[in-house]
Amino acid sequence: MKQQGVWQETFDFFPHRTIVVQPVEAYFSTDAGLLPLGQFDQTLGLTQQFAEALIDRRQGPALKHSFLEMTRMRVFGILAGYEDQNDHDALRRDAVFKLIAGRLPEDAELASQPTLSRFENAIGPASLKNLRKVFVEQFIASFHKPPRHLTFDVDCFDDPAHGQQQLIFFHGFYDQYQYLPRVITCAENDQVVMAALLFGTAPPSLGLVDDLKYLVEQLREAWPGVQITIRADSGFAVPEVYEGCEQLGIHYTIGLKMNPVLKRQSDPLLAEAVACYEQSGRPQRRFTAFPYQAGSWPEARFVVVKVEVNALGSNRRAVVTNRPGGPVLPEATYDEYAQRGESENRNKELKCSLHADRLSDHRFMANYFRLYLHCLAANLLARVRALVADPPPPDPPSDLPIEALAGRERKRHFNRRRQADPLGRGHAQTWRLRLIKVAAQITVSVRRVWVQLTGSWPFLHHYRQVSAAVNAFCSALSQGDCPLAIDSG
Repeated sequence: MKQQGVWQETFDFFPHRTIVVQPVEAYFSTDAGLLPLGQFDQTLGLTQQFAEALIDRRQGPALKHSFLEMTRMRVFGILAGYEDQNDHDALRRDAVFKLIAGRLPEDAELASQPTLSRFENAIGPASLKNLRKVFVEQFIASFHKPPRHLTFDVDCFDDPAHGQQQLIFFHGFYDQYQYLPRVITCAENDQVVMAALLFGTAPPSLGLVDDLKYLVEQLREAWPGVQITIRADSGFAVPEVYEGCEQLGIHYTIGLKMNPVLKRQSDPLLAEAVACYEQSGRPQRRFTAFPYQAGSWPEARFVVVKVEVNALGSNRRAVVTNRPGGPVLPEATYDEYAQRGESENRNKELKCSLHADRLSDHRFMANYFRLYLHCLAANLLARVRALVADPPPPDPPSDLPIEALAGRERKRHFNRRRQADPLGRGHAQTWRLRLIKVAAQITVSVRRVWVQLTGSWPFLHHYRQVSAAVNAFCSALSQGDCPLAIDSG
């Protein structure tokens, strides 16, 4: 243990006592809530499988830090809110980070920022290809029973650049130099299944069909009868994506920008909705579906148009779909597409809360690898979140399953769930506030490592809840059971 000399500071603003600040010979950490997450990770082997997929060309007796140790440093640092490598020059001495990396608090320090930078820059295309395989394999392993249907959401987000990174370009829409990360997430369990880093001005659909082909092949090898649906916004509304999905036997619902033809087709419906709103004063929603063929399409496809009129005015939205029920049930088709908003929330969490927009290495490959580290942190959080989730029943009681709730009833349910189940629905900031960011004193004895929390901490019950759930899961898994199972719905 190192201290910066013996010193003492005194403050006299408190009227009844003098306040004295001084260092003590003890180990402290402000991130003790990472420990149950570390237990969960090491039981599942998420970071271990990730690190084993990396090709380590280092040799010699001078190696002090394994790829596994550095992977855990970065992933758990991201979960705790440390955006990039710079914080690890201090965290390398933190007792909790040492424990997660497999060292005692008094052991040698963890990797420094320059070592972590070399780690990220050592990753090449072969390792990235291996990581793509690992992410899909971990996703498949997260299901205890073969699912009958899976829904994947495809989306991009902007990653502003503030240096001289390779393959950044100026994007006119975002008005910045940037990368364009793309993720494919599963609506059933919030996991990132595939990730890709595109150059700054790349079309969002670049390479998507190849990624979908790989994903579909792996899923159908594991589950031959699974039905697969993808949802995406209008940035992916290009013929190559439609054709690729059709060739792969994938159902798709993709946003489509309104154009003069679609407007003419839906004008009568809009006039009807406006007349009903003016007569009743109540918001109106109308839907229609019809075949439509753009000039670049070799054949017609079905388009669903939503017309909405309320106090804010009128609004029209369109999607193109090959779902069998699209022409018959256009409202249900569109509402199911609109549920991709939850995946957009998780992408926002990945970008903003887990700092996936901090791709600040110079090399493109290093930034690609860094994106995978952030996605692994997101998946670890998603898995633990599913383990501790305790959603309340719908209120008022309903014969419909939660997935079938719509409108205000659905919104009411999720508002109640966020209040009653803050960790099960909480974003990364909630987990940091209520679990991760807690001060602890760490004491090492011959047989144990004692981590002491204050009994007056207002969120101690969350720590107990998560720890109990993780230990029950680990115990059940060691006995051959799998309590963290996604039902085959």
